[in-house]
Amino acid sequence: MSQRTALSTTEAAAAVGPYSQGVRLGNLVFASGQLPIDPATGGFPEGIEAQTHASLRNLKAVLEAGGASLASVVKTTVFLADMNEFGAMNAVYAGYFAEPFPARSTVEVARLPRDARVEVEAIAEVTGT
Repeated sequence: MSQRTALSTTEAAAAVGPYSQGVRLGNLVFASGQLPIDPATGGFPEGIEAQTHASLRNLKAVLEAGGASLASVVKTTVFLADMNEFGAMNAVYAGYFAEPFPARSTVEVARLPRDARVEVEAIAEVTGT
């Protein structure tokens, strides 16, 4: 049985509840949904583009804490407060991933913590270990 290890990094926003920023299990990293919170200030930017960048920077940091990377992501889920912002989110998202792109689900939700516009979670393969 593989050992489960909780991930924590100050390079990403701290968890805002009773959960880990991510979990490594064997050669997989499961990153919790990353809000667009600036880890240094606790605030987040306005607008879907800036918030998508911030969420993906946090996601990258959590993945790296577990030995994975954006390039090793196999599945993401994107939660949007407003599906009308899909195009703007998608344009930013495309700059963080290369072919073959990870599988992805994108869903509109009624509300995100702290009234964020976007949250992104991922599953990735550990690289280099």
